[in-house]
Amino acid sequence: MEMREVSVVTGSFVGFQVLFSVASPLLSSMLTSGYSLLPPTKHTEWNSRLVSTVHALIVGLFCLYILWFDDAVNADPVWGDPELVKLNVAITCGYLLYDLVLLARNWGTMGDSFFVCHHLAALYAYGYVLTRGVLPYFANFRLISELSTPFVNQRWFFEALSYPRSNRLVVANGIAMAVVFFLVRIAAMPPYYARMVATFGTPAFEQLGQGAQVAWITSCICLDILNTVWMYKIARGCYKVLTGVGRKSKGAPPDRPNRLPGSHANSHRD
Repeated sequence: MEMREVSVVTGSFVGFQVLFSVASPLLSSMLTSGYSLLPPTKHTEWNSRLVSTVHALIVGLFCLYILWFDDAVNADPVWGDPELVKLNVAITCGYLLYDLVLLARNWGTMGDSFFVCHHLAALYAYGYVLTRGVLPYFANFRLISELSTPFVNQRWFFEALSYPRSNRLVVANGIAMAVVFFLVRIAAMPPYYARMVATFGTPAFEQLGQGAQVAWITSCICLDILNTVWMYKIARGCYKVLTGVGRKSKGAPPDRPNRLPGSHANSHRD
C-alpha cells in the first residue's frame, strides 16, 4: 500500500471519529431539539448514524462519478487504472475501522456479529484493491450500495424522535428505503455477477492469483447473503407499515454502513 492510501485511511478514520465526537453533537443539537432529550445510549447511536450517512453520501456519489466518467476502469474491470477507486476504497476502509472501534467500545448496546462479519469481509476484499490495485471496477460497483444507507438511517432518526409510523414522511422514506435498497443491493447482483463470470478463464483473471480470486468471490457471496437477509427484513417492515399490520410491534430493523436492518447503530453496507 502506498503512502497516499495509508494517509487517506488514517485521515478518514480520524475525520469520522471527530465527526462522531464533536461535529455531530453540535450539528444535531442545532437541527432538532429532540436530540437533547434522548438518553446517552441513543446519542451514541444517533451520532454513529449521522457519520454513516455522511460517509455513504461521499462514497456513493464518488462511485457514480467513477462509474460514469472513469473510462479506464470501465474498459478493464480487473486491471484498469485504480487511482480514483483506491481513493474511494481508502475512505471506506478508514470508516470501517472507525466503526469497528465504535462497536467494540459500545458492544453492550450496539454490538452485532452480522456487522462485524460484514466489515471484516469488506476489509479483507478491499485490502487487495489498496495493496495490488486489482478489480477496481468491481470494488467501485459494490460501493454503490452505500446509496441506500441514508434512507435506512433516516428511518431510525424518525423512530428516535417518536414520529408515528403513519406519518407521511415516515411512510415515504420507508418506501424509498425499500426501493433504493433493492435497486443498489439486490437488482445490482445479476449484472455484477454476469460481469464477474465473464472474466473467468481470461488472462486478466488468471493473473490475479488464487488468493485474490478467493478473496473476491467469497467476500461477494458473504456480503450478498447479508444483503438478502436485510432486504427481507426491510421488505417485511415496509409491508407492515403499508398494510397497518403489527403497528404496535417492531418493524424491519434499521440500517446501521451502512446500519441496515437491525436495532443497532452501524449503517455501512457493501
